[in-house]
Amino acid sequence: MDSALIPIQIIENKIFVIRGQRVMLDSDLAILYEVETKRLNEAIKRNIDRFPEDFMFQLNDDEWNILRSQIATFDKVLRKYKPYVFTEQGVAMLSSVLNSKRAIAVNVQIMRVFVKLRQLAFQPTQEIAELRKLLMLYIEKNDERVDEIIQVLNNLLESPREQKQIGFRTEE
Repeated sequence: MDSALIPIQIIENKIFVIRGQRVMLDSDLAILYEVETKRLNEAIKRNIDRFPEDFMFQLNDDEWNILRSQIATFDKVLRKYKPYVFTEQGVAMLSSVLNSKRAIAVNVQIMRVFVKLRQLAFQPTQEIAELRKLLMLYIEKNDERVDEIIQVLNNLLESPREQKQIGFRTEE
């Protein structure tokens, strides 16, 4: 598979929310980089100083069980160890550890997906603020049902709609 042809949707589906952070599994990254998970983890262990806990962490038993229950393909996968997961910064660091053209190209794509997800998280609030500005211009010219419209907008700003979670969140 050519790294330039990995659909964004495939990468998005491999990003989960664990401990309140967007992360990717070591096994998913290994597939994207076209290396064995074991080899990926060996390279990381040789360069462990590059991966502090906010870049990479190992899932605990509860997190691993929840993840396996949510993703049907994990039922068939037997692992000796619980997986490691990588935050956006950890994924970026992987390109320096896996010094191949494939790793660099895949990392560029993954970073673009993380940026896209971050931008989407702020979009609704910005749209509501723009709508409020337009409404204020409208209010200057008309005042029919304005109180109702203002109330709806204020409710949206005070409690914006819940953001779509990718993966799951566990209680610590």
